[in-house]
Amino acid sequence: MEKRCRLRVPEDVRELIRHLHPDLKQKLRAVLDSLLRAPGQGKALRDELRGLRSVRLGRMRLIYRETGEVIELVTFGPRRSIYEDTLRLLVREKNGGGEND
Repeated sequence: MEKRCRLRVPEDVRELIRHLHPDLKQKLRAVLDSLLRAPGQGKALRDELRGLRSVRLGRMRLIYRETGEVIELVTFGPRRSIYEDTLRLLVREKNGGGEND
């Protein structure tokens, strides 16, 4: 019997996903289902983003972290800016400013 993880999706990421194009949303659902069965399949990120993983969906990237049996989505966006956006988000969270801007 295969082990499945739980998925944690912050409200801001949930809202972003809610407004995606249906085709992209369908691809994202397939990736999420796959991640729940095999969380380590994403690319391990380095340096300031160590501890996070990235999964490619065309030009978009899904950034997540795996903690035990929970997969937490961190953010989702275009490859050209997602890593810088993720770093800014992490710095803001570390400094206690996790609320929406």
